[in-house]
Amino acid sequence: MSPDGTKIAFISDRDGNWEIYLVDVNGSGFDQLTDTVGLEMYPAWSSDGTKIAFQSNRDGNLEVYVMNVDGSNIRNLTNNPAEDTFPAWHP
Repeated sequence: MSPDGTKIAFISDRDGNWEIYLVDVNGSGFDQLTDTVGLEMYPAWSSDGTKIAFQSNRDGNLEVYVMNVDGSNIRNLTNNPAEDTFPAWHP
């Protein structure tokens, strides 16, 4: 759940591939944030609610990415041969 309690980021394979979605807590405002052939999982909200970190294998290896809460500006935060998983924000 977002820090302000208004939105939920979740994963679903409704299109046959695991992607990250966003929905208002009342069930409205459903948005798909990612859309790749990779596996996107474990969304984690930043403390200010403006970004979501997640893990993905979109480049062939599990890496940690971050994006704006609207799904824009996706950036790879890790880039190494090890598997980088379960992102979390710390103050």
